[in-house]
Amino acid sequence: MKRHSALLGMLLLAGVVTAQAAPARHVTLDHSSATLIDKPTALGLWQQHLTARVVKLYPVSKWGFVSQVEGGFDDNKVCVVTARAMMMPRSGKTLLFVPTKSATTFVSQPGATVEQCRSLAKTKLDEAIIAVRSSLLAD
Repeated sequence: MKRHSALLGMLLLAGVVTAQAAPARHVTLDHSSATLIDKPTALGLWQQHLTARVVKLYPVSKWGFVSQVEGGFDDNKVCVVTARAMMMPRSGKTLLFVPTKSATTFVSQPGATVEQCRSLAKTKLDEAIIAVRSSLLAD
């Protein structure tokens, strides 16, 4: 009987450790041009920057994040990218479009290839997300 009790105790302890290891995640949405950045890449950038401290200060149940990257090539073959990152309040399972914090970045590069333009888009979105995170942690 002692053996079963010990085994049950270890299983319960393992369940508690597993439950604590998976932190809650904010709702993150991406509304970007697929030619510049794909959704998994954009959402992955959010997950890199939404640290435990951000989760503690801005609860998952009350806040979410949205990104948007737009642009492409103009008539002169110049890569133009604008990236915006925003923190929005939650209402149930949805986000309200009332940006509480936001940051926008912009770049243009003549003579860029499609891959270079996509790389610029990722870099600019990363910068916008870092700016939002920094403003949240500075308050």
